[in-house]
Amino acid sequence: MSDTSMDSTGEQEVLVVASKVKKFIKEKGGCNTSAETLDVLSNAVRALCMRGIDSAKNDKRKTVMARDIAIDHL
Repeated sequence: MSDTSMDSTGEQEVLVVASKVKKFIKEKGGCNTSAETLDVLSNAVRALCMRGIDSAKNDKRKTVMARDIAIDHL
């Protein structure tokens, strides 16, 4: 299984809601958000999802559960 989500142009899909992320960063820190930030966040979400998928499959489940998504660096 591929860990990339491609749109119709072959680019990786953004998996976060850009307007929500930009609003959060603006409200909490008064900062603007670059497009690259959305790519980095999407890649982090993609990696977490893949870890969750692997964990669920290792447990012979078809449902990814919260316990499958380990966030060990926050």
